[in-house]
Amino acid sequence: MTSDVNVGPQAQDTAKLPDVNVPRPHYSIDFVTIGGLVLSIGLIAAAIMTGESNASFFNFPSVLIVLFGTLTATAIAFSSQELMNSGKVLGLTLYRPTRTYKRIATSLMSLAVIARKRGILALSAYENQTRNEPFMAKAVQLVVDGFNAEDIERILKDEIDKDIERDTRAISMLKRGSEIAPAMGLIGTLVGLVKMLADLEDPEKIGPAMALALLTTFYGAILGTVVLAPMAAKLEKASEDNILVKRLSLKAALSIIKQENPRNLEMLLNAELPPSERIVYFD
Repeated sequence: MTSDVNVGPQAQDTAKLPDVNVPRPHYSIDFVTIGGLVLSIGLIAAAIMTGESNASFFNFPSVLIVLFGTLTATAIAFSSQELMNSGKVLGLTLYRPTRTYKRIATSLMSLAVIARKRGILALSAYENQTRNEPFMAKAVQLVVDGFNAEDIERILKDEIDKDIERDTRAISMLKRGSEIAPAMGLIGTLVGLVKMLADLEDPEKIGPAMALALLTTFYGAILGTVVLAPMAAKLEKASEDNILVKRLSLKAALSIIKQENPRNLEMLLNAELPPSERIVYFD
């Protein structure tokens, strides 16, 4: 499908076009998340080790009940395809891209100014530079190929909606796990109590049964509250950041294909950006 946008013969003159400089996402380990997990578990371990006690806080059956019970019970709530798709997203909780949204917005403004001054076909010279952000590259390609505004909006919004749905499933999985973990701890507690009551005549078996009863609740609380719930919140923030870049690219593509004044695009982009990342492109 094509539009009747006038790209102008000047679009062929791309020899002196400015550099757009689309930044490449920098992937790095999220040491804040790792440090928070280590510190939280370390504080619990320090509390356990404080004082004199012969109590053992490790019980293998308790670990099995809570860890694998939470994993299997969570998996039941989702399809195999959802589990596979979510697995690709869960890594963002520990290894995630960092972006400077101000630079991305500035790059989009530069593309809009070039299209305004030299014609839409001039954007074809920036195919390599926009590859650092695949969604942006796709948006620019749709504009250059002559798709009309309605088709561009439909195609890009469909892709954004699919990403949101995938991320939502992964976040729901972690939240579901954070709810199931304490429940599995309670199940382990009931198992331990049943064993203890069944062996009241044998004092040697009361201790291990009581340990199973209490430690499963302990493990379930740690897994749900300290690990899974914070990871769900972290993944939710990572998803929002990823979608923000795509919303910016969508707005820029629509503004360019409609031949709007780039000053209008600047206001639209700043409306999406957090205050600290807003741009002043035109003096």
